[in-house]
Amino acid sequence: MHLLRFRTATMVAAALSLAPAIAQPPPGYYNSAEGLTGVALKQALHNIIDNQNPLSYSGLWNAFPTTDATAAGKVWDIYSDVPGGTPAYLYNFNGDQCGQYNAEGDCYNREHSFPQSWFNGNSPMYTDLFHIYPTDGYVNNIRGNLPYGDVGSADWTSTNGSKKGLCVDPGFNGTVFEPIDAYKGDIARTYFYMMTRYYGQMSGWNSPVVQGGDLIPWNAAVMVQWNDLDPLSAKETARNNAVYGEQGNRNPFIDRPEWVHAIWASASAVGEMEQHGMRLRADAEGLHMDRLTSTTGTLQVRDLMGRLVLTAPVSGLHCDIPFHGAAGAYIAQVITPDARTVERFVR
Repeated sequence: MHLLRFRTATMVAAALSLAPAIAQPPPGYYNSAEGLTGVALKQALHNIIDNQNPLSYSGLWNAFPTTDATAAGKVWDIYSDVPGGTPAYLYNFNGDQCGQYNAEGDCYNREHSFPQSWFNGNSPMYTDLFHIYPTDGYVNNIRGNLPYGDVGSADWTSTNGSKKGLCVDPGFNGTVFEPIDAYKGDIARTYFYMMTRYYGQMSGWNSPVVQGGDLIPWNAAVMVQWNDLDPLSAKETARNNAVYGEQGNRNPFIDRPEWVHAIWASASAVGEMEQHGMRLRADAEGLHMDRLTSTTGTLQVRDLMGRLVLTAPVSGLHCDIPFHGAAGAYIAQVITPDARTVERFVR
């Protein structure tokens, strides 16, 4: 392992190297799914991606340099990476694998973002690259088999800001793990892949986020929000192509992100104040917000590229906030000490 001195330059180089990448499914790959929605679309996509070439568990080490490498050839660890900044450590593919660890920064291992205990360690889920990422071993252990969700007051925080603590998402009051915003969409599209790839094949699974062969409603809503908050990146597109080369199937929600809402639209409950705790309207004067709570919080508005375009304090049950962004769609997030609400709006 090597301490990173010039991380910003490395990440800029990585971004430039990935920028030209585009999703490359074979011609006609999704023909049988075109024009469908809901369960019919999920079933059609399952039929397309159902067959894969399973890797061995040790084979994951050999695949990571192809699927999860920065432009400098280092491990791209979503639990330690600081986009545009300097993280505390950076790993080499050869020599830094766990192994034993005592603290963050000791070594990296194979993180099942969908924990293997949830599917009883069975194959091919056990070595499905689409949900297995190289991550710091210590952080991986802290996360354990916790669900992903939004944390209020953190019990523990990693060097890049990933955290563990009590969930503030409606519908779940247990402990969850929250990655940084830059990788929430990656995780969400991973989970939508799992629900589609293994659709109808989850008998015997024991997961706190799976119910009736799909994501339980509270977690489905979180994953839709994370999908919208963190739009598709060049990193994901390049990884999708690389995993396809390794195991012969693809993540359709990277190739076609619009299919998330085509299947899980009801989970987003976009305009429902009862679901998100606020209703938001935009006009020429700015944003007009009605809330179910008067707790003081912070409004963050991002465009669909994930760029932060507005930050403003909010308090009270009604707020009028000046906003003069370009015409288009945006994602608004209000963060308070005990909750997080997300709403999409069009100006």
